[in-house]
Amino acid sequence: MADKGLLAMNEQHGAALAGRPAHVSEALVRDFDYYHLAGSEEDIQAAYAAFQGDHPDIFWTPRNGGHWVATRGEDIVHIQRTTTIFSNASITLPRPPAGTPRQIPLEIDPPLHAQYRRPLMQALTPGVVQHLEEDVRRVAIDQIEALLPRGECEFIQDFAKILPIHIFLKMVDLPLEDRHYLVPIAETSVRSSDAGERLDAQHKMGVYLQKWVAERQADPGQDLLSRLVNVQINGERISEADGINYASLVLFGGLDTVATMIGLFAKFLAENPEHRRRMVDRMEDDSFMKAAIEEMLRRHGIANTTRIITQDLEYKGVQFKEGDIILPPNLLVGVDDRLNADPFTVDYDRSNPVHAVFGNGAHACPGATLARRELRVFLKEWLARIPEFRVKPGTKPVLVTGQVNGILELQLIWP
Repeated sequence: MADKGLLAMNEQHGAALAGRPAHVSEALVRDFDYYHLAGSEEDIQAAYAAFQGDHPDIFWTPRNGGHWVATRGEDIVHIQRTTTIFSNASITLPRPPAGTPRQIPLEIDPPLHAQYRRPLMQALTPGVVQHLEEDVRRVAIDQIEALLPRGECEFIQDFAKILPIHIFLKMVDLPLEDRHYLVPIAETSVRSSDAGERLDAQHKMGVYLQKWVAERQADPGQDLLSRLVNVQINGERISEADGINYASLVLFGGLDTVATMIGLFAKFLAENPEHRRRMVDRMEDDSFMKAAIEEMLRRHGIANTTRIITQDLEYKGVQFKEGDIILPPNLLVGVDDRLNADPFTVDYDRSNPVHAVFGNGAHACPGATLARRELRVFLKEWLARIPEFRVKPGTKPVLVTGQVNGILELQLIWP
């Protein structure tokens, strides 16, 4: 039964609170719900960083089934890199229902993980990304030119989701018109706080993919989907079911995360004209733009995946038990004042910004090179055509938190 301290916590969102396990000190309990963080409607990263300050570096929350939260960059990087103790076997909150398909390759630990990851790494090398750049640029220019005469847009639907999704669907050789069906499913999968809704989204994606996976296993092409579903594990091709699960995870990531990052960049530049104008002035300076993008990434982390603790241990005075869940939020590395001085100031001249936007270790995002290239193309082509823009008066950006923090709506206007 939950103790009085836990029962006193605000249950405004209707979610049951987990009882405090015996090995968890009451002094380490905090009320943290990564689907409902105070202040996140204004600034997601600041809402997370509020738990750094005077709170324990690692604390326990009764929300979403009960789990630990690591708040400092040093610990988050250690957790992400130490897969023998902090396993990727389950990465979502709350824990998914029994029978939920595993998310391949994200919920597979090394060394087996490397075999699953190989086709992704081969498909997203810098050389391949360089070859894709002209497609990225063409899509970006076409969409910006279509929006320009309007003087306004809802940026997320009208641009942020169109650019990366168009490129990704081309990489996996799936019909572009299917994006209207796939994007809402992807959003439910990465943003819903209801485990049943997430499972239903996975099921819908699996039903959609079954035909395509069967076709690509029977007659592989050179596209990314063919590579994924024909990967050899210990000398044998993966099953159709595992192929569907693998393709589902990659589609969920490809259809959502880069779009979110583009949206957060646009929001920041719309709200900070001095930063936007400096970027416009230095657009042709490649070294400056590379540094500026890295600094913007540091400030705008989005992904959060949990780990399962595989053994009883003490770490920095905290007692963990086998089976405990811990959340090491990627974004807290970038806004940790122990690693980055004055972390909420965006400084394009910052020397060596430290962040974990794309993760660390074996599970670092294989799409990082492509994501950076898409962000660079967006900034160059948008700012060349629409250098002055702002949030539409009377509107407010809509931000959400969860497994993937995001921006659902951003109304922009320009002269």
